[in-house]
Amino acid sequence: MTAQPGSERRTTRPPETDGRFSVPLRGVDVDPETRCVHYDDAVDVVALRFPCCDRYYPCFRCHDAVTDHDPERVPRAAFGEPGVLCGVCGTALSVREYLDCDDTCPECGASFNPGCRRHRDRYFAVGE
Repeated sequence: MTAQPGSERRTTRPPETDGRFSVPLRGVDVDPETRCVHYDDAVDVVALRFPCCDRYYPCFRCHDAVTDHDPERVPRAAFGEPGVLCGVCGTALSVREYLDCDDTCPECGASFNPGCRRHRDRYFAVGE
């Protein structure tokens, strides 16, 4: 992975969070738009809240790398609460807004990775 000029990347571990973001965010080699060492395509610009630690991570692999506990999924009862951060504009979306957005940020129009649909069940209690 090659960092873009001026695109600072950071790894953040507990108890610290990454001050570049409006939500408490941690991860491995995270760029200013929430891409990480694990997922760094142009459309990998979301971070997801894990209720187990009430922190956002770019992906489940980042959560596994910087925490010492198993991840928990957002329960259906919390789908109306903020749970996804758009890394492009910084808008915190509810889980429901994210699931219904057709892979496009409703605030700024940024494209989200459609491939993430395959593993939504890692983050959200979908289908239950």
